Amino acid sequence: MNLNATIFFQMLVFFVLGWFTMKFVWPPLTKAMDERRQKIADGLAASEKGKADLAQAQARISLIEASAKSETHTRIADAEKQAAQLIDAARREAEAERARIQAQARQDAEQEVQRVRDQLREDVAALAVKGAEQILKREVDARAHAELLSQLKAQL
Repeated sequence: MNLNATIFFQMLVFFVLGWFTMKFVWPPLTKAMDERRQKIADGLAASEKGKADLAQAQARISLIEASAKSETHTRIADAEKQAAQLIDAARREAEAERARIQAQARQDAEQEVQRVRDQLREDVAALAVKGAEQILKREVDARAHAELLSQLKAQL
């Protein structure tokens, strides 16, 4: 065989193989590589977007947390104020009740003292009548001398 013919056929096979590769093999490979490159770029973009979303979410969480803490402190302060008001109101009510009970007790004591004084006056008047009876050795009519006995009770 001739060396030139061999080289010619080898070149012809090489160019046919090159043409075949460029026509049928190379486009799917470049398409696959482009798709893969696009997927990787999309993945990186999604990753960056995810990082940005995460940062935004963390910032929102920090704001919500700060707001919740502030609201909690406000509610606690309000609850403490309300508790203090309730305690003060209960204390005032208790003081008013104590004053009312003391006034009632004083009034009851005064009434009891007045009743005991009246009873004592009657007992003293009765003793005075009995004493006068014994002194006079005769009976004094209490009905007849009611006015005199009233004056005696008033003086006592």
